Amino acid sequence: MTLTTLDPRTALVVVDLQNAVVALPSAHPTADVVSRSARLADAFRRHGLPVVLVQALGSAPGRNESPRRARSGPVPEDAADLVAELTPQPGDHLIVKRTLSAFHRTGLADLLEGLGVTQVVVVGIATTMGVESTARAAYEHGLNVTFAVDAMTDMSAEAHENSVTRIFPRLGETGTTDEVIALLGA
Repeated sequence: MTLTTLDPRTALVVVDLQNAVVALPSAHPTADVVSRSARLADAFRRHGLPVVLVQALGSAPGRNESPRRARSGPVPEDAADLVAELTPQPGDHLIVKRTLSAFHRTGLADLLEGLGVTQVVVVGIATTMGVESTARAAYEHGLNVTFAVDAMTDMSAEAHENSVTRIFPRLGETGTTDEVIALLGA
């Protein structure tokens, strides 16, 4: 569904824009994703709307068939830090997650409910993992969901396109960064 409206209490949820994540090979330039996400964060702040910055630290326990990425040398000290363009500002909310979804055992649902949020705009990396998992959980919590699809990417162009064209329209509305910012000012 094409982007039509934003609720008066909409929050921006920025997923996993951390130094190590934006350094991974991706389908779209991560610098563009970061720039657009930062523009959205600035616009939400100007309109007095919540900005939630999600940081992945660790991972969920359990087996899977996907091998861990091999490390080539020591992990940089700032690998888990949010990118400089998204340094938390006064009034921003930082959520630390240990699973794919920003909702699982993080207090995000309670935070958004306490702020009176009825809609979220979700952006970040990776489209098919943290972004999609967070959006699915938001939908299951009864929130309206919007995706700024030009402010996200994945490691695979095909996987990204599948989420954007097949999954996201079932969870909410899709649009661009410019369309979301225009609706904030409407």
